[in-house]
Amino acid sequence: MIPAKIGKHKIGDGHKTFIVFEAGPTHTGLESAKKLVDMAVKAGAHAIKFQMIDVDRLMGDREYTFEYKVLVDKKTGKTETVSEPLYDILKRRELKREEWAELKSYCDKKGITFISTACFEDEIDFLVDELETPSIKINSGDVNYLSLIEYAAKKDVNIQIDTGNSEIWEIERAINIIEDAGNQNIIIHHCPSGYPAYLDSIHLNMIKTLKTMFEYPIGFSDHSPGWTMDIAAVALGANLLEKTITLDKTTKSCEHMFSLEEDEAIEFIKTIRELEIALGCHRRKLSKEARIGKLKGRRGAFIIRDMKRGEEIKKEDIEFRRPGYGIPPDMEKCVIGRKLKKDLKAGHMLTWSDLV
Repeated sequence: MIPAKIGKHKIGDGHKTFIVFEAGPTHTGLESAKKLVDMAVKAGAHAIKFQMIDVDRLMGDREYTFEYKVLVDKKTGKTETVSEPLYDILKRRELKREEWAELKSYCDKKGITFISTACFEDEIDFLVDELETPSIKINSGDVNYLSLIEYAAKKDVNIQIDTGNSEIWEIERAINIIEDAGNQNIIIHHCPSGYPAYLDSIHLNMIKTLKTMFEYPIGFSDHSPGWTMDIAAVALGANLLEKTITLDKTTKSCEHMFSLEEDEAIEFIKTIRELEIALGCHRRKLSKEARIGKLKGRRGAFIIRDMKRGEEIKKEDIEFRRPGYGIPPDMEKCVIGRKLKKDLKAGHMLTWSDLV
């Protein structure tokens, strides 16, 4: 695998799961964006991601409607379906360029990596050249916007590419474009569709497919409630997790209902770190404690009758009993026929030092 690099962090096999909290869809302005930064820092995320949007420029059809679910009651889990113009949804995510600069500076001050998507070439220029953003994400809807992908790749920063609703050949083509631009600092995201994602649309096994097909780190952008899918994704080999956070999941706007609030964000990262410890390594590796402990359940050779010094040990003179601190049963053939250095009583645990 070719590891990716975002700022001081390396992402890939052999490294901790890189955790990104998505705040682009859930902030409502600069101040709420800063609060989400604080939440991400408190939880221990590596990075926080936003979405740079100029909605008047991006949306050619301002009447195009988008349907999603919102959480009405946390206790009952009651939801309702909302339909509104996508223009209105995206408009709530807009910040002025001076606000983006202030937000990036705030992230730097708080010690968390700032990441953003970009929709136009001049936005890439602003993010990379002026704000020194170390990673640009290409959203799934732009997987076929090849000139934009190429332009970002030539900036020599990390490129994250979303693959939601993409054909395999489209993903391959996008990766080829990035590589042809001389950039191998790439992360490929498996991003199930849906807000929230439905179980039959998540296809977690695609993580294994992408890891087999490409030599780059694979991320999982999760749009499902809770973090069960994230645990599974890491177990399947995901190198990066992207999870949306919110100040209040009952906010009546897209993506809040399956986002994490502060306490959940903290528990989310704690769970992933515990999972990494539990996953361990691919080869059997026993600690010193485990090596000692395993002998309690194994067997060792014990003399079953009183024996004299110089007497030769026969098979019927020993039994293998617990614990296994002495001579193990797989060394039985090396014991039979050996002579004793001293007199031994029945029930003695035989050791190599007892033998001539």
